[in-house]
This record gives sequence, structure tokens and C-alpha cells, in this order.
Amino acid sequence: MNNQLIHESSPYLLSHADHAIHWFPWCEEAFEKASQENKPVFLSIGYSTCHWCHVMARESFEDEKVATLLNEHFVSVKVDREERPDLDTIYMEVCQAMTGSGGWPMSIFLTPEKHPFFAGTYFPKTTQRGMIGFSQLLTLIWEKWEEDKKSLEDLAQEITDSLSRQKYSNVENIDTFNIEETLLKKAAQEFSQTYDKENGGFGSAPKFPTPHNLLFLLDNYVKTKNENALFMAETTLKNMYKGGLFDHVGYGFCRYATDRSYQIPHFEKMLYDNALLIMAYVKAYDVTKNTFYLEVAQKTGDYILREMKSPEGGFYTAQDADSDGVEGKYYVFTPEEILTVLGTETGTAFNQCYGITRRGNFEGKSIPHLTGSQKEAKCLEEHLPKLREYRKNRSSLSLDDKILTSWNGLILGALTQLARVSGEERYFSAVLKCGDFILKNLWDKDRLFVSYRNGRLGLPGYLDDYAFTAFGMLELYQATNSPLHLKWAETLCRTAISDFWDEKNGGFFLSGRKNETLIFQTKETYDGAIPSGNAVMAHNLVRLLQITGNMEWEDITLKQLKFMGKLAQEMPMSHSFYLLALSCYLSPEYIRVVLGNGADKSNIINKIPLDTIVTILPKPTKSYRLLNNQTTYYVCTKHSCLPPVNKLPEKS
Repeated sequence: MNNQLIHESSPYLLSHADHAIHWFPWCEEAFEKASQENKPVFLSIGYSTCHWCHVMARESFEDEKVATLLNEHFVSVKVDREERPDLDTIYMEVCQAMTGSGGWPMSIFLTPEKHPFFAGTYFPKTTQRGMIGFSQLLTLIWEKWEEDKKSLEDLAQEITDSLSRQKYSNVENIDTFNIEETLLKKAAQEFSQTYDKENGGFGSAPKFPTPHNLLFLLDNYVKTKNENALFMAETTLKNMYKGGLFDHVGYGFCRYATDRSYQIPHFEKMLYDNALLIMAYVKAYDVTKNTFYLEVAQKTGDYILREMKSPEGGFYTAQDADSDGVEGKYYVFTPEEILTVLGTETGTAFNQCYGITRRGNFEGKSIPHLTGSQKEAKCLEEHLPKLREYRKNRSSLSLDDKILTSWNGLILGALTQLARVSGEERYFSAVLKCGDFILKNLWDKDRLFVSYRNGRLGLPGYLDDYAFTAFGMLELYQATNSPLHLKWAETLCRTAISDFWDEKNGGFFLSGRKNETLIFQTKETYDGAIPSGNAVMAHNLVRLLQITGNMEWEDITLKQLKFMGKLAQEMPMSHSFYLLALSCYLSPEYIRVVLGNGADKSNIINKIPLDTIVTILPKPTKSYRLLNNQTTYYVCTKHSCLPPVNKLPEKS
């Protein structure tokens, strides 16, 4: 069999397994073949819920003439970016350096030594709108390879050497860097300068949720009483929910908005976005006590439990943007459809509440967005199951059902926070099952693995797998005070230090000692749609130091804070999750609770602010005694401790 993808487990790779193209997964066999046959390598990187990946597949990869060109003159390699973040990061840097932009599908042409000499993203099948056609591009490249291979090899080596030199090979004077609040103030100012006063969010379209930015602003308000930070965060959270970015029928958020006002989404739903958004809405509720935010978090959590949870307890990766080959088809409605499903009276009310019109707002149909009041929307909630069932029967929605370790770590943390503030058993049950699933199925022989599908493990894990899973375990520990979860967080962080830490220059590499050696190593430090592994590790290390009081963690914590702080100086707002770690370190809050007779531990934890380090003492000690023979709180904030009290003090 010429197409080798049939042996893979990734839904994305399997979707290309019946192509006439002789696809290989990323493997040494492909590059050996390229070397033996003196051919360049065509590397295509994408993911299963990517709309433009589907378009290029339909237009080019399923075309017989394109397949013939590729099979005769190239060795073709397909990569699922979610299973190989190392390859995705390296070749995305190549693409951005060579073209000034990046995205998916990513199209890279390599020498048999894996060095890149040409890069791009989507190419139409034939030349149009100023874009070269893929067939024409293939012809130009293989002709150039035949005529002057040496110049392409020299260019590839030059590109590789240049990018390798630019990596974080040396961040000077880290030891002398001062860890202080200046970065936090500067970031708050930068967010204020880029804030969209009309629509919420930051910058112009497209608008990604980047919930970690909102988490920073909410934390900034708590620590400094910066009212503008709270205003920016709240307005953005409200507008994201009201618009089409939120699925008002099935719940959950789409990946990003293509417009400034959050009305028109790019329709795929990703596990990581929804995990981070749950955290942001939960935090907003924790700070303001406005139940609107808790309701949005619960709707999102319920969507995750209903549509993204595997029977074994792990969580799936994503739902597609396309249905039956059409972008957004699953999510849009006409007024007549709503009236048919809900009846005239209820259907009319729904159309008015959610802006469903004959004119529509997306290719002649309407994406539901909240134009009515919250009260009106609440009255219509009981009718949503009918619409969910209708659209499920109307068209299919593809699910990427692989289970990614890193994203499961994020949802573990998110649902744990939601469980804490809501007190709802369904979330507690889900996170305990998810934690067990990770440890039983994704941890083997002292290491994490990237993914799991149908009983098959992916490759050894990368930094994000360890960082995000440790984050989830720390949140679970804070909710349960179970030593088991703390032990696992420590084990994961120790393994990350052993496998990924750069002893010479500081920081954590994305790839570790158990991963494949590529053309150069990378350290991700900027936050994108998802926080960087280095930022999350900084947060984990600060938390471990504060929770355990074990000085084992102090040296590595300071080194990581200084490494990231040095890099964050240029643009603090691009390092928002690191800034959360820095804020935590500079302004820690602790509560030790001595339980009185009959006290409910879980009920007490639910009332304590999320970012507070909580230690539950089941009985008094010499240092921590009961006051008035009742449950007693020992509160320490801003580096000073208050007298013991029987009631939690109100936040000022």
C-alpha cells in the first residue's frame, strides 16, 4: 500500500489515508526515500477541524493530477500539528520568517535533511487572485530542484542556521534581573492602549478570546483595584458571550471571531479554548459575584460534559468548522426553521431574542446572537434541546476524538475551578475521572505521552503535556487537599525539570530528552491562543513553592521567573500567564483552616477565593489552634498574617 497514513491513529491523518498521494507520516523512512531517490520533501501540516485544510484537501490533495505530480517528483509527508507540536512550532517559525505570516494548512518544502527552502500556507489548485496555483508551484519547485539543487540546499542550510542562531541561545544577565511589579503595571497599560472601546477585546479582527489576558486583568483588579482592568475584562466577557462566538443553542465557544464585534465566528470548537474560557468566567464570578459569569461557565462546562467527554473519562480534542463540506452549516438557521421546530409563538420569540432574520448575518442565514435580554433568553432555555436535536439530524458535525494530554490538563484545571465555585457534583465527578484517566492511560514508565485514541498512545510528551497536566493536578489539590494530587503535580514538575530544563541558559525547551532531535530546539515563551509551556511552568513552580514551603522549589522558581521576566520586558502583554505567576509570587495569599467538629471541608473550600493557597488542617496543632472551639481561619496576605478568626474576612 503506497499511502502509509492508513496505519495512523490521528483522525486528521486518517482523513487523508484514501488519497492517491503516497503520503507518509513524519518518519525516517520518508526522508531516506527522498535521499535515495534524490527528491525534495513536501511537508503538509494541519489539523482535523481546520476549514482551509479541508479546502486544500478537496481542491488539490484529492486531485489525480496533483497526486501524480507529488508522487513522481516529491516525497509527501502529512503531520497532525496537535500530535507534533515540535514540528509545528519549528516549521511555523520557518513559514513566518520566510513569508511574514503563518497559518494552516502549512506547506513546507524540505531537503532530505529536513532543512526548509520554501514555505507557505494554503494554495489554490490553480493560480487565482494573485495566488500561485499548487500545481504550478509543484512544477516550478521540482524543475528548480532538477536544474539547480545546490542553490536550494544552500538556501535551506542558510535558513536553518539563521533560525537556529536566533533562538533563545543566550538571555544575558538573568541572575541580575529584578523580579518586581513594573512588568504588571506596564502590561495593564498596554492592554488599555489596545482595548477596543466599542466592542471589547483587543485590537481589530480577527479576534481570538485569549482568556489568559482576561485572567491577568481580573487579577490586576484584585491586587491593585485598577477599575479599568475590571471594566475591560467584564465588557469583553459579556460581548463574547452575546455574540455568535458563543453557541447559544448547544453552548460552548468557537475558536475566534472574524469580525470586531464577535458576531461571526470561525466555527470550530477547541477543547483548550473552552477550558481557558471557563477559567476566565469562573474568575470573573469569583471576583464580582455576578452570577451571569457563573452561568456562562456552567453552560460551557455542560457543553464539554455533553459533547466532548469520552466514556473512559478523558476529553476529546475538537469539533469541526465544516458540516457536509460547508463552513458553519451546522450552526446557522433561517427564521422558518425555528418556527417549524418550536412553533409560531415560541419560534417568533426565539428569532427576536437571537437575531434570526430572513436577511441573515452569514451567507443568507443567521448565526444566533443575543439581541434580547438575559431574562428573555432564560425563558427560552427549556426549548434548546429541540433545536440541538434538529440541527444534529439536519447535518453532521465531525469530531476529532483523540485525547490530547496537554488540553486535558487544562480542562482538568478549568472544571476543577468550576466545581469549587459552583459546588456542583457533576463537575467534581468529571474531574476526578479525568485525573484518573490521565494517570492510568497517558502516563506509562515514568513519562507522559502526547495523545490517546482507541487504546493507542502517541509519542512521548512535550513540555506542554507536563506543564498543563501539573497545572490541572495543582487545581485538583486545591479543591480536594488530597496529598495524592499534590504528589502527582510534584512528580510531573520534577520530570519536566529533568527532561526539558536548559541548564545553560534557563527556561524549558519544548522538546525534551525523550523526544526526537530536530533541526533546532525551541523554547516557547510568548502566549498565543494558548499559554506557553514556560509560562505555565512558572505558575506551577510558584504554586509548589507556596503550597509545600519546600525550599527544593525556590531556586528553580526564581530562575524561571527571571528567565521569563527578562523576555517579557519587550512586550509584557504577550506574556499574560507568566504575569499571573509573577503576581502570585509577589502578592501571595494563604489561608490555613482548622476544622471544627462536624465542619464540611468542601463547603469551606468553595467559599475561599480561587487564587488563595488553601491548607486544611483536620484537627488543631500547637501552632494552629481552634478559636472559640469553632472552625478557625488563619489568613496571611501581602506578606503579613492576621489574627485568627471564625469567619472569612470580606475582600476589601
